[in-house]
Amino acid sequence: MSKNHRSQIRIGIELDENRVPEKIRWSAPDGGVDAADAKAMMVSMWDSVQQESFRIDLWTKDMPVDEMRVFFHQTLVSMADTYHRATNDEKMRDTMLDFCDYFAEKLNLKK
Repeated sequence: MSKNHRSQIRIGIELDENRVPEKIRWSAPDGGVDAADAKAMMVSMWDSVQQESFRIDLWTKDMPVDEMRVFFHQTLVSMADTYHRATNDEKMRDTMLDFCDYFAEKLNLKK
């Protein structure tokens, strides 16, 4: 009988008096990450019983808007890639990436 390995990802949020995030730190020991700072995070989980997703979207109050735009663009691109790995649907991945290009163009993220 093989022994299962358990892994943890820890996310710590420091809030101000109004419960607005000031600091986000995360650790993933198996990935070599220990108390790394972040300005924003998006976590999605799937509830197969309810057949719905739930999310946690947080960003610190000092997250610059220009960085938030880049963060969203990179997240959208990674979602297209993840969708392709999960479904092998190249046509939809390419459609999603076309939107990502449009998104970047409209926000002047393309250099």
